[in-house]
Amino acid sequence: MDKLKIVVALGGNALGKNLTEQYEAVKITARAIVDLIEAGHDILVTHGNGPQVGKIDSAMNALILEDPTEEKTTLSMCVAMSQAYIGYDLQNSIRKELTKRGLHKPVATIITQVKVDNDDPAMKNPSKPIGKFMTEEQAMDLKARYGYNVAEDAGRGWRRVVASPKPQEIIELDAIRASFEDGSVVICCGGGGIPVRQKGEFLKGCAAVIDKDYCSELLAEKVDADMLLILTAVDKVCINYRKPDERRLDRIGIEEARGYIRSGEFARGSMHEKVVACTKFASSQKGRAAVIASLDHAIDAVEGKEGTLFVDEESE
Repeated sequence: MDKLKIVVALGGNALGKNLTEQYEAVKITARAIVDLIEAGHDILVTHGNGPQVGKIDSAMNALILEDPTEEKTTLSMCVAMSQAYIGYDLQNSIRKELTKRGLHKPVATIITQVKVDNDDPAMKNPSKPIGKFMTEEQAMDLKARYGYNVAEDAGRGWRRVVASPKPQEIIELDAIRASFEDGSVVICCGGGGIPVRQKGEFLKGCAAVIDKDYCSELLAEKVDADMLLILTAVDKVCINYRKPDERRLDRIGIEEARGYIRSGEFARGSMHEKVVACTKFASSQKGRAAVIASLDHAIDAVEGKEGTLFVDEESE
């Protein structure tokens, strides 16, 4: 198979939900990534950070609730912290797996900022829950003290909610591209990137989270990748998921995928964003491929044996 430039977007199952789970999960994840490297492909790695940034934000809020004089830690800083410690585990596990196989390749994490639009409608409609559940009293205390947006979450308690705007520009793109083209395995755009907005001549972090699949798609376009490979907990994209007439897809055309997106076939916050990202990338330029597959089948997915392949029929 020809050498490919692949952006690998890791789902939550690749990282676990806490420090202990993450330490063990990244060992398996590293093997899947190094399988691709050993096959001759160049790899850029992105990842989610849902549980991790939620725990960091909750920990920081707990300090505030215990000690009102404690300085607030912004959500953008929490995202940066999550990028660093996830990247630390990932890069060490990948480096160790490379060494075990007698492969020598630089591995590095780049803390990545991603610019969002000040006028993105999502900025005026915070709806993405993060962090742990709180009592209504605790939630209202944080709202009064720091202006947090809070909401009751399906009868389970109160949580902080933030905006989820679309990614517009990857600030560290030149550094990412240079390292990637120089042969490094680069881990970047963690959690969709640190959300920043333009404030005059400078960038300022904002209380938002960016979908990592949308950011991964933007990255794949900007580095002129051949493939966007989204690794998740399921083997294939399914129609009528978990229903008696469930249908697993080996491949799906762009127009068919767009039809399913319009009809609301896929759950938001789960498969919807993955399908949207793959559809956009596969249709962005002739010859580009997008695949959704399970972590266990990464190498087979690249070789066309597993997963769901998104096909632009007009370019075939």
